[in-house]
Amino acid sequence: MKKLLLLLVLPFLAQAQDRTYGKLWATRSQVIAQNGMAATSHPLSTQAALDVLKAGGNAIDAAIAANAMEGVVEPHVNGIGGDLFAIVWDAKTKKLYGLNGSGRSPKSLTLAEFKKRGLTHIPSTGPLPVSVPGAVDAWFELHKKFGSMPMNKILNTAVYYARNGFPVHGEFAAALGRVEANYGKFPNVAQHYYPSGKVPAEGDVFKNPNLANTLEKIGREGRDAFYKGDMARTMDAFMKKNGGFLSYDDLATHTSTWIDPVSVNYRGYDVWELPPNGQGIAALQMLNILEGYDFSKIKVGSAEHVHLFTEAKKLVFEDRAKYYADPEFAKIPVASLISEEYAAERRKLINPNRASKHFDAGNPALKDGDTIYLTVADKDGNMVSLIQSNYRGFGSGMMPDGLGFMFQDRGEMYSLTEGENNTYAPGKRPFHTIIPAFMTKDGQPIMSFGVMGGAFQPMGHAQIVMNVVDFGMNVQEAGDFPRINHEGSSEPTGEKMEPTGGMITLEYGYPYEVIRELLQKGHQVGYLNGIYGGYQCIKWDPVRKVYFGATESRKDGQAAGY
Repeated sequence: MKKLLLLLVLPFLAQAQDRTYGKLWATRSQVIAQNGMAATSHPLSTQAALDVLKAGGNAIDAAIAANAMEGVVEPHVNGIGGDLFAIVWDAKTKKLYGLNGSGRSPKSLTLAEFKKRGLTHIPSTGPLPVSVPGAVDAWFELHKKFGSMPMNKILNTAVYYARNGFPVHGEFAAALGRVEANYGKFPNVAQHYYPSGKVPAEGDVFKNPNLANTLEKIGREGRDAFYKGDMARTMDAFMKKNGGFLSYDDLATHTSTWIDPVSVNYRGYDVWELPPNGQGIAALQMLNILEGYDFSKIKVGSAEHVHLFTEAKKLVFEDRAKYYADPEFAKIPVASLISEEYAAERRKLINPNRASKHFDAGNPALKDGDTIYLTVADKDGNMVSLIQSNYRGFGSGMMPDGLGFMFQDRGEMYSLTEGENNTYAPGKRPFHTIIPAFMTKDGQPIMSFGVMGGAFQPMGHAQIVMNVVDFGMNVQEAGDFPRINHEGSSEPTGEKMEPTGGMITLEYGYPYEVIRELLQKGHQVGYLNGIYGGYQCIKWDPVRKVYFGATESRKDGQAAGY
């Protein structure tokens, strides 16, 4: 009798546990609020942003507070040893502003030095991949242009948690489990991350008093405390002692750059990215190519959808490998690369029924010269799309004495092949994977969003836009839908597309019928864990005057408003 009752009740239980609108992949509802919204990859960072908003700060103040907190609670993916990019919607001027807060290579490190060492690729750890950390200067540039609250108050919450500690969360705990093997040989790492000899586990309280002191001094004395004061001298001495090239002069002469975001129109929506040295325009190139297909007649998640998306990515990544670099060192035809005419030419190369094994980069005419993502919006309509990173994991392994952070290893992203756009040079910004995004319609802000995660990011951006615009998903559904990734394209570091055409990797949720069709088209298909990015989003409804927030189900994040 009990078995019969269970069989009768099970269908109703399953239905009750679905999202109320029947989209089974959605993990939660959108967050909706009127006065302000923050979406970050850690709940404490989201709360730090909301605390600033409630205390009278604006979205820019709150974004800096959240980023500082992220460096405390998620040092395995970001921190003040890394770089930063941001797109800001300013409600007063009704305009988008872009900030490139990436650092440059050491002036004393030359291409000849790498050749002398017999290297064909810059290593991931140690002193060689270290470039100038740009995040702190970027905070102060954002604050000088848009901020309203004193910087010491903005950084207070991060200082408090660094000094008094916080419980280690799941993702950080997993990363700490690898810190000894990956970084334990480097100076200061062991005494910083596991001073008792035991690596902290999930739920253990972790403190970083050195970082608390560093942030407190930055808040009190300003950006020069980091780039020109005792901290800069400490960094210089540490690098000299450990075979590095980053110097006091490299730090003292660092500047961020205000740049104009660029856009394409995708079915009536303007999608905005920052131009190189980042990879943001790859998302725009993909959307331009994909706009030529009628996705109202192509089912989301179908083999046709995955195939067309993957082929567009392969085409664009050939251009990404050839052209994307520091525009102060290379001529990059940005306007041509994101033009509809160029997309139409490239689209002709896609076989709708067969996977490509090889593409060359295009020939556009020259018309112009691990990570955290967060977004914040305030009651006045200001919105910030901000991304910040160490590059790989904790970074280079290089922890300057007593400062509580690790230098990034972004310098790994140069090519060591002479004559390429992204070839290493002293004082040059490396190719960057981290990209913030924004969407407007008819000149009004619609959506601030990003998808952290290395080379996946432009693919992630394009999928979010398509999920919202083509497939009618809300912003939480758009982030939760199973993602498409492709591995094996050419890279700005010199690697060429794999002879097999690379491999599609799909998140759990694609049926075998779709995989079989993709195999029949000649694709390699596989599964990988942990490479599908981390998404946050805030969408503005101009009619009802409310914000919709979404966060990443694959991370430890939170979207919250008030």
